[in-house]
Amino acid sequence: MEELSIFLARLDWSPLWISLKTGVAATIICFFLGILAARKVMEMTGPAKAIVDGILTLPMVLPPTVAGFFLLLLFSKRRPLGIFLWEGFGIKVVQSWLGCIIAASVIAFPLMYRNARSAFELVDINLIHAGRTLGMSETKIFFKVVLPTAGPGIAGGTILTFARALGEFGATSMLAGNISGKTATISQRIAMVLQDQDYLTAGIWVGIVMIIAFMVIFLFNLVVGKTSKNVHRW
Repeated sequence: MEELSIFLARLDWSPLWISLKTGVAATIICFFLGILAARKVMEMTGPAKAIVDGILTLPMVLPPTVAGFFLLLLFSKRRPLGIFLWEGFGIKVVQSWLGCIIAASVIAFPLMYRNARSAFELVDINLIHAGRTLGMSETKIFFKVVLPTAGPGIAGGTILTFARALGEFGATSMLAGNISGKTATISQRIAMVLQDQDYLTAGIWVGIVMIIAFMVIFLFNLVVGKTSKNVHRW
């Protein structure tokens, strides 16, 4: 037990903090963009709606390495956008913590978007009609009626988004690399120590991830339980 305590004291905990910071930052980005995108897509009609929805959902079905490949092409210093960001603002995306955030946000975004859209679609249309009857603007109806009603579904999507961003590996590795203390996340750390056959360190990180995953599932079940407490159970 004493040896384990000494080992934990010497363990480099930076992957945990990097993963948590990346997960929180990506979740905040996905939260606002996901809600905005869900609202805009619901207002669309015809083939355009299906096309936009497919594009926004695409990262969820693509292998993360494929998404990482496209992000690398997009933000590379040899590409127009990468050159513009670096020469115009001094912003470096490749092999930086910003790259971690962007990769995690792109991969986790569809979860927030799909959950937000599903929550909006379940809102009783009569509540919206009632708001219009009372003279409320569409923006006020959205923030005062639709958003609070869809709150539990959005909260569940937020939790899942954080979990997905926290565990992202493929796209993050390609865009941000695996720089110790800077871009090395828990998932990357596990992969690296396994290559060195350091099963003790890998086991500790796996245990930490499992604890975090259990907490996420527990919170998600609490949120879902609030929405289903009045639903009849057979």
